[in-house]
Amino acid sequence: MELDLQQYSVRTDLAVDAREMAAIQYPGSIPGVDEEVSDKDGIKITRLNVLNDEGSQAIGRIKGHYVTLEVPGLRNGDTGLQERVTEAFAREFEDFLTLIGIQKKNTVLIVGLGNWNVTPDSLGPLVVENVLVTRQYFELMPDQVAPGYRQISAIAPGVLGITGIESSEIVQGIVERTKPDLIIAIDALASRSLERVNTTIQIADIGIHPGSGIGNKRRGLTQEVLGVPCIAIGVPTVCYASTIVNNVMEMMKKHFGQETNQTREIMGLLDGISENERLALVKEVLEPLGHDLIVTPKEIDEFIEDIANIVASGLNASLHDAVDSGNSGAYTH
Repeated sequence: MELDLQQYSVRTDLAVDAREMAAIQYPGSIPGVDEEVSDKDGIKITRLNVLNDEGSQAIGRIKGHYVTLEVPGLRNGDTGLQERVTEAFAREFEDFLTLIGIQKKNTVLIVGLGNWNVTPDSLGPLVVENVLVTRQYFELMPDQVAPGYRQISAIAPGVLGITGIESSEIVQGIVERTKPDLIIAIDALASRSLERVNTTIQIADIGIHPGSGIGNKRRGLTQEVLGVPCIAIGVPTVCYASTIVNNVMEMMKKHFGQETNQTREIMGLLDGISENERLALVKEVLEPLGHDLIVTPKEIDEFIEDIANIVASGLNASLHDAVDSGNSGAYTH
């Protein structure tokens, strides 16, 4: 009997993770996928365009545009670096809006997905607290709104376990009444890479599926569902225990390979099997015991506040011409 490895595939929400996994099968360029990478001042920016069904199948991602900012230095709490990341994020997001045809006059609904009671999942609600909301002024006193501001509304709809209502149903009701031109959905993600947890921001124009990072398959916030373009902003804050074990095995293999030519003797059969096969083995051991935990770093409390400020400040600067990234009006409670 042949083992179906699909159920054991690495769970990740990041396009750059998917691209790296696809590179094993496609050592050169991946068909149907355009990639542009820049790396400056500790900020690596990867722009991936999945152009067609062939590219979508190759990397396992929906056709669309993906921009990823990777900043390993964010773990150090460097405020100067945080400011540079805010500026870089604001620039990339503004370019992203232009790319998908969003104009200065278009109205925006910002949706902060997640559970404010669970720190790794509280990114969306924290960003909503910090964004500059202006719709009420446009509704109540439009003649007093200064030039350079856009009409922005925001909502943190909670999670199904708290409200009993799917996030997409809540957002759909708001969209029907307020009729925004664009939805920006913010959520915490899962990554296959330990290095990318708490150091990465992804922008994508494919919408978002609440709970997808922890394996929940539910109705998403997408243009197909809501009838409005939907940009997803995500930050990986968690990683599966099985993914960590698998990564450690790969690190051990590389370490032994540098130290000795007897890697096969040390690692045994693990030295010769593929990543998916190795992950299948790890999951087969952990899942029956209930040990395939969802893990977040111990610094998550401080990090989630910092990254929420970065995302909110970048959004404020990119959505309102009157706001610059150095003085975005964002704050932390």
